Amino acid sequence: MSFLTISELSTHLYGESGDAINRGDETIPQSAIDGAIAEAKSYLKDYDVTAIFAATAGDRNALLLIFVKDIAVWHYIQLANPGIDMELREKRYNAAIAWLKGVQRGDISPDLPADGTTGQPG
Repeated sequence: MSFLTISELSTHLYGESGDAINRGDETIPQSAIDGAIAEAKSYLKDYDVTAIFAATAGDRNALLLIFVKDIAVWHYIQLANPGIDMELREKRYNAAIAWLKGVQRGDISPDLPADGTTGQPG
């Protein structure tokens, strides 16, 4: 299992909307997930991203998981717009990025393991 699975996007995107976008090609949502994780990692340089994104199920940071889903769905829906509220999705994407930037600046201290090389988060 990975940090975020395709089926878990259902909390942020209705299945029928996802099906209309990917037309049965699971590589499309997986690519959006991979991109979202890479994007989130780029903001978490002071944290142990290997440990963070190796976590599964209940061991994941719940807030980070929500934001990674928001980022993934934003990238995913760029392919098509079958009745998706783009304005809401964009707001949620921007909120996710704002949170990650706050973590990066040290203004927000999430409950995530610190990178062993720096010894401290943020």
